[in-house]
Amino acid sequence: MNNTNENNEKSITSNYNENVELMKNQFHYPKNIDFKFRVINIKSLNKEATLFFLNSIVDINRLEMYIVKPIMESEFKGASSNDILDILMKNIINSSSVSKVNKLKDIIEEITLGNVIMFIDGCSEAISIKISSFEHRSVEKPTIENILKGPKESFTESTEVNFSLIRKHIMNKDLITEVVDVGVRGSSKVFLMYLDDIVNPKLLEEIKLRINKIEIESLDETSILEQYIEDRPYSLIPSTISTERPDRVASFLKEGHVALFAYNGSMATVVPITFFTLFHTSEDMYQRWAYGNFIRVIRLFSCIVALVTPGFYMAVTTFHAEMMPADLVMATISAREKLPFPVFLEIVIMEVSFELIREAGVRIPTAVGPTIGIVGTLILGQAAVEANIISPVLVIVVSITGLASFAIPEMNLSYIIRIGRFIFLFVAAISGFYGLGLLIPLILAYLSTIESFGVPFFSPYTPYFPSSKDTVLRPIIHKLIRRPLETRPIDEVRAKDRSDG
Repeated sequence: MNNTNENNEKSITSNYNENVELMKNQFHYPKNIDFKFRVINIKSLNKEATLFFLNSIVDINRLEMYIVKPIMESEFKGASSNDILDILMKNIINSSSVSKVNKLKDIIEEITLGNVIMFIDGCSEAISIKISSFEHRSVEKPTIENILKGPKESFTESTEVNFSLIRKHIMNKDLITEVVDVGVRGSSKVFLMYLDDIVNPKLLEEIKLRINKIEIESLDETSILEQYIEDRPYSLIPSTISTERPDRVASFLKEGHVALFAYNGSMATVVPITFFTLFHTSEDMYQRWAYGNFIRVIRLFSCIVALVTPGFYMAVTTFHAEMMPADLVMATISAREKLPFPVFLEIVIMEVSFELIREAGVRIPTAVGPTIGIVGTLILGQAAVEANIISPVLVIVVSITGLASFAIPEMNLSYIIRIGRFIFLFVAAISGFYGLGLLIPLILAYLSTIESFGVPFFSPYTPYFPSSKDTVLRPIIHKLIRRPLETRPIDEVRAKDRSDG
């Protein structure tokens, strides 16, 4: 490994044969069948040139048409070895990106990125030519963040396509894309996208600092990057948010956030975030004020129901039966007379079964996934009740809890609720409403102390400061005057207020 690092730091020389053999050794030729080279005779100079590339990620037709053919047909009479590189780059090679490289490390990286490297006899530098051709999906509908109104586009496994999708929404000269190299074995790259006239420079500096500290062999997706740069690795609460929607990333960028992309990754990571970010969707702004707020209230209610309902049922049936109407108490007692399990174990069995059905519906082929989820739930629930294993009331409770969890828009928030549901259940099994009454303030106190890249999680309420009113509810769209100030953007005002008339 140390020898490889030392070799990567060296530069190529003007010894053509030595350079060619060096490249063959670096890419394990002939064992590596994907590594190819093409020798060209430049007759007018009586010199040889060799093209090195990875066959699977290079467009061979473009290689022949825009590199090999023009070089073979050109005349270089009178050109020196130093001049020939400039002549090729400026006048002969047809590519949008052509550059000189000298370091072995850079040459290897260029080849693994899908570029062609050209060595010419007598030249101490090589030419890198971009004609990569990575296969990727076409732009499709989002599979996770579905909406009724708004754009129907999602990111693909192509960095260039993903950037173009965002630039469709932000046609601005201040939209900056930076690249940071990470990874020991692979040429992994992290791209930072932000609006230069809005983003807080200190936030940008903090993000770059965390990325530069990463020691990893390679990086395939930003979901891995998130785990390296987040504030609290062992906490259930995330410091970042992932999205597959270009329009959502664009709206975050316009508020002073930073978007992170892995090279050819299909998701974007946005930082920093707050508690309220987890409840928002891009569709909120596409709906009229009343409609959007109605859905937000439903989402918030869904989270509460999905989180506390099993624990609430546990507390009522075990410790606080006097809180229920007498008829309901009698019905519950009579339904439980023949059941073999205590309430706690009964709830755990049903909740775990529901999670198994949900996971099975995700993993099996999509054509039968939804069917398995619905049919499996109905069959298991009915069979468990008829066999006197589960109470009919509990089936209703678990069904309501499951439906509420499906209304949660953010994937990270969904996992928080699903895991937190069991925490509430255990506390309720030990101490009923007294335990729940103590647990909720403790959770709120904890959430008020954590941060995401220096931004308090409950901003702008703890600590309180004037900011955008787009938190739990959103104002009428032309009243959204300020950007969210928790990110401390350079430009705090996004639009001037206008009268209702």
